Amino acid sequence: MKRPSLLGFLLFGMLALAGISNLQAQDEAIEERKKVMKNNSAAAKAIKAAVGKKDYGTIASRARQIADALDMRKLAEHFPQNSTSSESRARPDIWAKWDDFMGKAYDSQQKALALAKAAEARDGGKVSAAYKDFGKTCGSCHKPFRLPKKK
Repeated sequence: MKRPSLLGFLLFGMLALAGISNLQAQDEAIEERKKVMKNNSAAAKAIKAAVGKKDYGTIASRARQIADALDMRKLAEHFPQNSTSSESRARPDIWAKWDDFMGKAYDSQQKALALAKAAEARDGGKVSAAYKDFGKTCGSCHKPFRLPKKK
């Protein structure tokens, strides 16, 4: 019977460490994206309250915060290939339909920027229209790409 070589053990060890490292990176990405999405939710709630009060400063700053979080490079880092877990509500369709997912995120980012610009111009009519447009983009991504909350 042949004994395993030292090279074989080293190769196996390196592969095992790479797998563990990849899992840790994915767990970190999942935690970071959950944090980002919770911040986006809080910002969207703040915008909703600010629209009623015509608090244009809050609308602009929170809309820019969301737009920044939806930057394509940042967003891609938060969604590494197949980063799912029991703690994540991300559907596997995100990676199967990556271009669609990123397109919806980009649309949402652009609508958030339009909302920020309308608020900076202090134009109530444009703010109302931009707020409605922005709100539609959230659901267009969440419905196909996010699992429902666990009960």
